[in-house]
Amino acid sequence: MTVALAGIGLIVLAIVANQEWLDRHILPSFFMTRRWYVFLESSARIAMAVCGLGLVLVARPRLGRWTAERPASVLTTIVAVVLAVVAAHLVLTWTRPSQSWLLAGIEPLRRHDARLGWTFVRGRTGHKTVGGRAIDFTFDRAGYRVRTPEEPVDESRPTIVFAGESVMAGEGLHWDETIPAQAGALLGVQTANLAVHGYGTDQSYLRLEAELPRFQKPAAVVMIFMTALFGRNLDDNRPRLGPGLVWLPAVEHGRLASLGRVIVPFRRDATVERGVVVTRDVLGATLALAKSRGATPLIVVPQFNREDAFERALRRRVLDDANLPYVFVEVEDDWRLPGDVHPNATTARQIAIAIADRLRGTWPATSASRAPGAS
Repeated sequence: MTVALAGIGLIVLAIVANQEWLDRHILPSFFMTRRWYVFLESSARIAMAVCGLGLVLVARPRLGRWTAERPASVLTTIVAVVLAVVAAHLVLTWTRPSQSWLLAGIEPLRRHDARLGWTFVRGRTGHKTVGGRAIDFTFDRAGYRVRTPEEPVDESRPTIVFAGESVMAGEGLHWDETIPAQAGALLGVQTANLAVHGYGTDQSYLRLEAELPRFQKPAAVVMIFMTALFGRNLDDNRPRLGPGLVWLPAVEHGRLASLGRVIVPFRRDATVERGVVVTRDVLGATLALAKSRGATPLIVVPQFNREDAFERALRRRVLDDANLPYVFVEVEDDWRLPGDVHPNATTARQIAIAIADRLRGTWPATSASRAPGAS
């Protein structure tokens, strides 16, 4: 009976979990195209249906006979499975806590931060090979990515401040190929790159909130938002902002639970709704923060690969429904680095051009004219 119910449950789940249901609970992924994750979802549904039929038609009678012949083995099997799960949990927790990847020895190196979770190690240069190219990651004493250690960001000069995650930080790109550097060169204004790998939108805001007062003449503030990374805003394994923009500490999950979330990144409707509201509030707070310092605020929304109906609906719910100003940049062909999921220099330039064009039309002419040059 137990095996039959399990098989029936798998068949029912394969039927109920149609594409509409999956789109509501499995959010877009930055690490693969929609075509691929729809293919994987469809394959998983087929596999569940096949397994369900196998349990009902094949395994059920055989397991029934085996149980009748060896009733004691059922109990020992259950105990063995439970002990195996417990042992795996203990070993994984001991060898690799769920937060350890944040501080792993991977360039650019990160350090622990009680409020933000992590930041880049300041005042150093790291080296990394991405797409067959040797990339230098240099950070000044404030932790902003710069061209060389001898060219730190000058907080006294007019500056465009950029906040975000690895796309904005320029993973796999030389400094002058990054979005901030290219936008600054187009506008002739110094830029400060505050982006940190792995950040959610709320972490980017918290870093901006802490760092923006350092700048005496902030000309503009540019924040990145991507629907493909919206799911990151729902994770609780990092310091984050909750409803009402209340700071919340990270929740430590067991390694098995974390692994399960990676394999099946299911999100409840309530979780998604809360994420939409908090993300909208965070972006609204970003605009208000920029305006309070006399800077022009801008949200840039890159879309890698053609935007589908679900991503469009999500973008509009977060941004358009709240009347948040943004520039949308859709890139379809040849946008990524070889062997990597981050945008290449050409794509970064497209985004930088869109940012520069929008800022030219919105900020006072004196903001740019005060700047002696790009940095």
